[in-house]
Amino acid sequence: APCLVSFSQTFSRQSSACHRHLAQALGTGWTLPSLATILRTMTNYPETGGPIARRVPDGDNMERLVCNTCGYIEYDNPKIVVGVVATAGDKVLLCRRAIEPQIGFWTLPAGFMEQGETAEDGARREAREEACADVQLNGMLAVYSIPRISMVQIIYRGILVDGKAAAGHETEEVGLFAPEDIPWDELAFPSVVWALRHHQELGAATSFAPFTNPEGAMGGYRAGAPASD
Repeated sequence: APCLVSFSQTFSRQSSACHRHLAQALGTGWTLPSLATILRTMTNYPETGGPIARRVPDGDNMERLVCNTCGYIEYDNPKIVVGVVATAGDKVLLCRRAIEPQIGFWTLPAGFMEQGETAEDGARREAREEACADVQLNGMLAVYSIPRISMVQIIYRGILVDGKAAAGHETEEVGLFAPEDIPWDELAFPSVVWALRHHQELGAATSFAPFTNPEGAMGGYRAGAPASD
């Protein structure tokens, strides 16, 4: 059952009818006495409740943050980033970052997935948001793991539908770079380097297995310095 954070102060002082309404809304099969008890004991939340106790839950083998009041378990899972190596002819689209980390460095249009979208939809959305670009995807280029920050990156290949791009709200400027003009010494993150090199390695291939991290590479970089592979 979900942890009753937002309801503790309000519903602990309400009638049993309110408790019944809450239980029905949660759809968890709670009985009124148990629900009322939990609400009463959470009046000092988060000092006495919420996912604040770190322990191994029953049936698990890893420590999690657990609520001592209602038993809610907070699963802190890796974040998923989606992006695209988008091209117009032989040129690749890059965005100069207008936000930290790595403000001022060049990157691919990419970002965190949103709830309820597919990875492909997320990659197309990020291209629109960061580069005002309409992209047609044509294959998954790579799946990279960045374990130091618990992140998985899914990068696609794609083409600019109309060849147009412009800076979005997180981008200082955009550019279309021929292979010989890619600013290798101004790239923001190692995975950007990997994706561009993997894209170049494929050339005109249309059938390929997704790449993964270069051997031994974990995606570390020094803030404010150009990335390397």
